[in-house]
Amino acid sequence: MQRAADGGRVSCVYLDGSAAQPTAESPADILALLGDRSTLARRPDFRVQQATSTGELSDYRRLRRDAFVHEQGLFAGHDLDDRDADARTVVLVAKDRDGTVVGGVRLGPVDDGPDLGWWQGGRLVVARRAGRHGIGAALVRAACARAEAEGVLRFDATVQVRGEVLFTRLGWRSVREITVADMPHVLMRWPIGRIAAQVAATKSALGPLLAAFHGAAGLVDGRAALGGAGFVGDDGASVPGTDVIAACDAIVPSMVERDPEWAGWCSVLVNVNDLAAMGASPIGLLDAVGAKDAAHIRRILAGLGRASEAYGVPVLGGHTQLGVPAALSVTALGRTDRPVPGGGGRPGHTVRLTADLGGGWRTGYRGRQWDSSSHRRTDELRAMTGAVAAVRPAAAKDVSMAGIAGTLGMLAEASGCGAVLDMAAVPRPRGTAMGDWLTCFPGFAMLTTDGPGAAPLPAGPATDAVCGELTTGQGVGLRWPDGEITEAVAGPVTGMGTA
Repeated sequence: MQRAADGGRVSCVYLDGSAAQPTAESPADILALLGDRSTLARRPDFRVQQATSTGELSDYRRLRRDAFVHEQGLFAGHDLDDRDADARTVVLVAKDRDGTVVGGVRLGPVDDGPDLGWWQGGRLVVARRAGRHGIGAALVRAACARAEAEGVLRFDATVQVRGEVLFTRLGWRSVREITVADMPHVLMRWPIGRIAAQVAATKSALGPLLAAFHGAAGLVDGRAALGGAGFVGDDGASVPGTDVIAACDAIVPSMVERDPEWAGWCSVLVNVNDLAAMGASPIGLLDAVGAKDAAHIRRILAGLGRASEAYGVPVLGGHTQLGVPAALSVTALGRTDRPVPGGGGRPGHTVRLTADLGGGWRTGYRGRQWDSSSHRRTDELRAMTGAVAAVRPAAAKDVSMAGIAGTLGMLAEASGCGAVLDMAAVPRPRGTAMGDWLTCFPGFAMLTTDGPGAAPLPAGPATDAVCGELTTGQGVGLRWPDGEITEAVAGPVTGMGTA
């Protein structure tokens, strides 16, 4: 922008070559003084939002009728169906500068039953008068974002053949050709990588990082390292020459800082669950805690102490340090002469999930941490944590930071096979999104595998169900009610190898 004196007045020339013509009665154009007016003052041609009023829905349906009934002849009379009457269906509309609906799309659960995290988008329409402003692409992008925000793990769309290029350019994948309303369409799928991303962020570095402990031949001083023979990536480790099992977990520092009582509680919970996965009975805890002052440490220890009492596991000792950033780790000791491995599964074994569905999302951690333990009695907690020891399945793993699907991937990896999870059979708290449930930390949830017909875990208030099987190959697939299997984890989770 250039500024020039002109008879005591200020004139402005924009970067695009246009000139402003201020009057003596009005001040200089502030947008021109700040920069490129064409950027600063630009109003979008349209905006995308959820349709909330009857008028917006009526306008969207009118566009659909004009396009699909009158222009294309795909339907006779109208194009309404059961999805329009489903209260769970979400309609997104594009509105121009005048507030007129110029396009829309709908999305929602495929089936009338429980929402399993399988949604479908459809009835994408853009008014002819709207011209070429990228409205269709914007609606598709908005639908994808909304589906993922709703915890969806499979998002499909039936697309007219001429629209396949657009969807492909936006990142969708073609599945197969189908026929809708006697016209050729393509079934397309939006790739949702939520589970794979979580696995990569939390577990993929373990193999390379821990390789140093194995030595060139996988031995240290003549003994198998990191758990011993038959144990790879397990929740606890056998102490050589004894029946003692040791487990150790640290709590994320940011959680210790902002929610110290809950951090203290969880430090006991995660370690006792690790012992439970090994079929071990807990005998004591050691804690290492640090914080900036004594007041913060008191809050951490208060939560830890309440959990210690609730689970009936004493704190035997530990280490405390003041004047440092918040930190907390706990080591748990347990006992069993027959530890259950995490890598004892085989292709053909059934996968069982035993989970406490009581409680609710922890305040401040919605969709990430399910609190099922803080309201439980000691006898209920002991029933759940003693369930693996009572049955001793072929393999067991406590669901950890990798979530249900990622932890199943770890069990399958250590067992040298793959796994399939049946989405319709996964025990889940009412009202929780499937994407949240499969990726959250669930309080108490145990994955076990064994031969067909194996006994369920006697886990007190927890819910138990067979919800998949181990297979040949690797990775984790999600099997849907239509028989389709979508990929959740492509291959090994940790890179630590098999047991």
